[in-house]
Amino acid sequence: MATNSHPRTPLNAKSRSPPYASRQSLYAARNRNMLMYSSAVIIFAVGVTYAAVPLYRMFCAATGFAGTPNVGTGRFEPGRLVPVDGARRIKVHFNADRAEALPWAFTPQQKFVTVLPGETSLAFYKAKNESKKDIIGIATYNVTPDRIAPYFSKVECFCFEEQKLLAGEEVDMPLLFFIDKDILDDPACRGIDDVVLSYTFFRARRNAQGHLEPDASDKDVQKSLGFGDYEMAPRAEIRNAQPGKN
Repeated sequence: MATNSHPRTPLNAKSRSPPYASRQSLYAARNRNMLMYSSAVIIFAVGVTYAAVPLYRMFCAATGFAGTPNVGTGRFEPGRLVPVDGARRIKVHFNADRAEALPWAFTPQQKFVTVLPGETSLAFYKAKNESKKDIIGIATYNVTPDRIAPYFSKVECFCFEEQKLLAGEEVDMPLLFFIDKDILDDPACRGIDDVVLSYTFFRARRNAQGHLEPDASDKDVQKSLGFGDYEMAPRAEIRNAQPGKN
């Protein structure tokens, strides 16, 4: 009985990639990915170095850390900016300070206002340059007690922004804020009837990265931000200047 045998057809050599070429292509792709990843890390690191101060302020503003009121969060949705009827009113006191090196007069135009959770309120500060020279100032702020900071949100304010006053110029500085209604669900904030919002004005300067910052000691600035009771690490330039550091 005859059987049909089908001879095996050898695979076309052109259909198989040479092993060496495959490895070479794989390594090339890996090197490209590694280069892109390394470049991204370097760019990110440089960006963080230049943005360290703004990012730190953003962190404090977003979390309410150490009495820093919230700014620019999602709590500004119209549906949330509605006063809670029947809730207890909270009295917000306004405080104003300035560094001795800044020849300005800086005062709140009202001693306090009372607000309901969810209710927006407008307040004003007044600043006057009492010198014969144009001066740029910058303000820091904090709120006490600090546990209310995550709920104290500012829609518009003059903090951390360049405020240039001409010689003898006097200006009004508006502040639009509200206390988020979520405060009613926080057991730690029950019984809070009074809140103090403090601003401190400093003469401004540019640091090595070109950022505007208060022209004052770190201790004075941290105290104005509400970090007076926290131990802060020294700046990088101070650490590098210490004996034994290269």
